[in-house]
Amino acid sequence: MIMGMTMTQKILAKKANLPEVKAGQFINCQVDMILGNDVTAPVAIKEMERKNVKEVFDKTKIALVPDHFTPNKDIKAAENCKCMRQFAYNMGIKHYFEVGEMGVEHALLPEQGLVTAGDLIIGADSHTCTYGALGAFSTGVGSTDIAAAMTNGYSWFKVPSALRFRLTGKLQPHVSGKDVILHIIGRIGVDGALYKSMEFCGDGIASLTIDDRFTMANMAIEAGAKNGIFPVDDITLQYIKEHSTKDYEVFEADEDAEYDETYTIDLSKVPLTVAFPHLPDNVRPVDQASDITIDQVVIGSCTNGRLSDLKVAAEVFKGRKVKKGVRVIVIPATQKIWTEAMKLGYFEIFVEAGCVVSTPTCGPCLGGHMGILAAGERAVATTNRNFKGRMGHVLSEVYLANPAVAAASAIAGKIVGPDQLD
Repeated sequence: MIMGMTMTQKILAKKANLPEVKAGQFINCQVDMILGNDVTAPVAIKEMERKNVKEVFDKTKIALVPDHFTPNKDIKAAENCKCMRQFAYNMGIKHYFEVGEMGVEHALLPEQGLVTAGDLIIGADSHTCTYGALGAFSTGVGSTDIAAAMTNGYSWFKVPSALRFRLTGKLQPHVSGKDVILHIIGRIGVDGALYKSMEFCGDGIASLTIDDRFTMANMAIEAGAKNGIFPVDDITLQYIKEHSTKDYEVFEADEDAEYDETYTIDLSKVPLTVAFPHLPDNVRPVDQASDITIDQVVIGSCTNGRLSDLKVAAEVFKGRKVKKGVRVIVIPATQKIWTEAMKLGYFEIFVEAGCVVSTPTCGPCLGGHMGILAAGERAVATTNRNFKGRMGHVLSEVYLANPAVAAASAIAGKIVGPDQLD
């Protein structure tokens, strides 16, 4: 008799061509999309060159995105991008995104319709788990793993067990998916889902936008998870209809699927939440943070650089000014988002408030460029990590928050929510 399986296990079974899989089982799966960036892809490429690989398994199932240190910040970054560019041209990779076309990879791939429900996606970047928002299995792997997968189209997995998060109710004003996932990570800890699948369910999901879900799936890795995944509903299908370039398949968890634990999250009780240094699980409600003065605010990243995030920030900034002495960097996640935000007048609002607007890049999120912190400086960021030294000097501090809190904090010069502004 076939045992009940979670969403993740069903996708893995399908891609391994097996009737069922069980937690802890080692399997070999066909992949639907492989992702590399300017930091991780060159390592894979050099390994393929060492093995004298002459062609990739499928030119349409690989995406290469130079987003971490581009536009090139130094000679090393330029050499990495040159390596990836030449590989893409030599191998005939269809989905190579040059500067001017690219965006932050985990916002770009869904926007381009390259990932969809039922897919199995691997990427040499830990936040590849973002695409679970679409009902896909997606996870980060090492560069040598993507080298092997680009060669033969397969990757191996240890089937994860799962945690179930049953969401109920609706979010309060200004509260978003960022607050929900920070709240969850604060509850279970940064290793609370270690090598497990975080599977979301419940009637509360209907009140979450697709961007809320991207944010939550993106940060599953911050709880140590193998992946995060949402069921496919009408909101998902509408997004797929508008973006997807390929067929999709919907998987649902069996009623008798086994979970290591079930957590119930009442969305109406999730507060505006801030993660204090130096871990994403060091969370507090925003009203417990108002004595924290700040030097910089970053609004963007693969977590919160979408158009809806910029809209929220623009609504807070409109008619207000950034506090003297605070630097604010706004980074639209893709060229399309950049263009739409410009047309909607958000850039004018940002600039009049005293912000700068960047080209799409990961930039400061990983301490790359476009906003590195000095010793003793504090930043509020809509990014996904606040480890020691993450955005610059080891004696700097990063506080994670949603775009509304980030914008309000820029105006106040200290960490506050929008309702705390004069």
